[in-house]
Amino acid sequence: MANHVSSLKRARQTIVKTAVNRANKSKLRGTLRLLREAGDHKTAFEAYRGTASVLDKSVQKGVLHKNTASRYKGRLNARVKALATVAAPVAATPAPKAKAPAKKKTATA
Repeated sequence: MANHVSSLKRARQTIVKTAVNRANKSKLRGTLRLLREAGDHKTAFEAYRGTASVLDKSVQKGVLHKNTASRYKGRLNARVKALATVAAPVAATPAPKAKAPAKKKTATA
């Protein structure tokens, strides 16, 4: 154990910071899990908005690197988009509209 006053203070600060970082990581993992477990597109989209916010906040707090958060957001957004295509299957292309008959050109003399 530390003997100096300054090292005792650092030990106390480390305990507090560890607890804060653990809570932030836990919150992040929970929101990621909720998004991955979302069944339909609407629920997933709402969960994505919250998850993106938590990811950005975790970057500000130093829990994640900004590139890691960006990678998470990109992959999660792709997952949400995939749910949108599964939810609304691609409809058959509509038949082309019939063109109006062309006007007859009259010969001018």
